[in-house]
Amino acid sequence: MPVLFCVAALLAGALCKTRAQTATTPASAPKNQSTYVIVHGAWGGGWDWKHVDHLLTTDGNTVYRPTLTGLGEHSNLDSTNIDLDTHIQDVVNVILWEDLHDVVLVGHSYGGMVITGVADRIPDRIKHVVYLDALLPENGESAETSRPARTNQFKIPTVNGFIIPPWVRGNPAPPHDVPMPALCFSQPIALTNQTVAQKLPTTYILTVDPGRTAEQDDFYPCYQRAQARGWPVVIIESDHNAQRSHPQEIVKLFEQAAE
Repeated sequence: MPVLFCVAALLAGALCKTRAQTATTPASAPKNQSTYVIVHGAWGGGWDWKHVDHLLTTDGNTVYRPTLTGLGEHSNLDSTNIDLDTHIQDVVNVILWEDLHDVVLVGHSYGGMVITGVADRIPDRIKHVVYLDALLPENGESAETSRPARTNQFKIPTVNGFIIPPWVRGNPAPPHDVPMPALCFSQPIALTNQTVAQKLPTTYILTVDPGRTAEQDDFYPCYQRAQARGWPVVIIESDHNAQRSHPQEIVKLFEQAAE
């Protein structure tokens, strides 16, 4: 009896341990874990992508969401000398100094200008490029000229070398949008490696406000440009800041693009 009791106790303990391990093991591990570098839009910062970062990280991915020079927590470095090239180099440096490879490079809004330059400079580090309601410039275009003039987004008056949209007022507690150097919008992008960069796997996601058609969206011409290049294109119903209003939906799209 004592021997039988000991064996039974050992078996019961092993069974309990197995059950405990099963209970703490995810039902299904992520099929594809990737490294994401997410570039925010104008006036914003990496802070705006904190929730998306959390969702991607929970799925086992690695996420970098650098804040561009002069914005967000780096607003203490603001200067009228900051331009598009500064911001492109910001992201290139993150990828090089963190020694990142097979990067899923995401750009939102103005961030599309930045990731276009990044992909042009270091295409060998990029696995997939994702434009989210973003500018998609050709060589020599700026943020001001990469879309038809029907939009007034970049017609905001310049004040002392900065573009300050109507919603950037006062001094609220962080985090919040901040004024942005005008050169970021007026400097043309200089691309020297387009043949290689445009062959990178790329997805364009257009967000369309409820009640509007895709053709009415300010970024529709960029969507058309992506479509003409033969890239996969997606339309979702959302306001421009889908990272706030539809984070789960865009995370799913990012992960599908990375597969």
